[in-house]
Amino acid sequence: MCRNFLMPLVLTVGVVTAQEEVVPLYEGPAPGSESWTRTEQESVSNLWNTRIVFNVTRPTLTVFRPDPARANGTAVIICPGGAFFALSIDREGRDVARWLAQRGVTAFVLKYRLVPCETDDPTRELMTRGPLDPIVALVVKLALGDGLTAVRLVRSRAAEFGVNPRRIGILGFSAGGTVATSVAFHFDTESRPDFVAPIYLAYHWVPREGGVPKDGPPMFIVAATDDPLRLASHSVELYQDWTRAGHSAELHLYARGGHGFGMRKQNLPSDHWIERFAEWLEMHGWMKR
Repeated sequence: MCRNFLMPLVLTVGVVTAQEEVVPLYEGPAPGSESWTRTEQESVSNLWNTRIVFNVTRPTLTVFRPDPARANGTAVIICPGGAFFALSIDREGRDVARWLAQRGVTAFVLKYRLVPCETDDPTRELMTRGPLDPIVALVVKLALGDGLTAVRLVRSRAAEFGVNPRRIGILGFSAGGTVATSVAFHFDTESRPDFVAPIYLAYHWVPREGGVPKDGPPMFIVAATDDPLRLASHSVELYQDWTRAGHSAELHLYARGGHGFGMRKQNLPSDHWIERFAEWLEMHGWMKR
C-alpha cells in the first residue's frame, strides 16, 4: 500500500501527476446533497491498514491514462469499497487503475458520495452506528447517481480521453460493487456501461425495483467463499439473476480470500482475480487496439 504521508488531506481539481488528473462530476454542488458541508479527508491510520478517503461531498474521477503506444481504447471506471463510510482508495482504486493502465486501459477512479462521518475514523465509526441498512439507504441512490454520471461523462468526452464510447465499463469492490451493479440495473442510453465487474459486492443494497434490465451488459463477478461478511452468496445470487435473464456473466468464486482483498497480496489464487478479469476483457475483444 502507498505510504505517502505528504498526500494532501483534501484533493482539489487539478493535475495529480503528468498522467493523472482529477475531473469533477458536476459543476457546483452534487444534486441531492447541496447542503453538505463536511470536508473530504484521507487517513492512513485505521483498522483497514490502508489509505482511505471519507466525507466525499464533491464526486470526482481521477484519470489514469496508459502510454499512448499501448492504449487500446477501453475505459474502466473503478468504484472503491468501504461500506459507504469510506473508500479504500489505493487497494481498490489507484492500484487497480495503475495495473489496468499499464495494459492499455484508460482507468478512472470514482470518488462517489458517502455517509457523512461524525468522527475522523470511519473504519471504527461504522461499527458503532447501529444497523447499517437504513444509514446506507440514504446514500446508495446518491452514489448510484454518481456512477451513472461517471459513465455519461466518460462517454461524452471519449475523444478527449482517447477511449472508444462503446467500450466503457464499470468495476467496483464491496460497496463499490453495489454502485457498479446499481448502474447495471438503472442506466439509460447515455449511461449504459458496456460491461460491469462487481467484486465481492453487497447485493442486498442494490435498488432492484425494476428488475433485471432487458439489455443488461456482460458481467464479470468475483468473491471468496470465506468472506467474513458472508457476501459470497450475494455474488451467486447476482449471477443467477443475470443469467436467468439471458445475459452473459462469468463468476469466479474462490475458496479463500476473505473480504476486501482488492490488490492486496495474500499468496492465494484470489490474488490473481485481476488477471482473470483481463483475460475476460480479452475474450470480448476489449483489450485489442
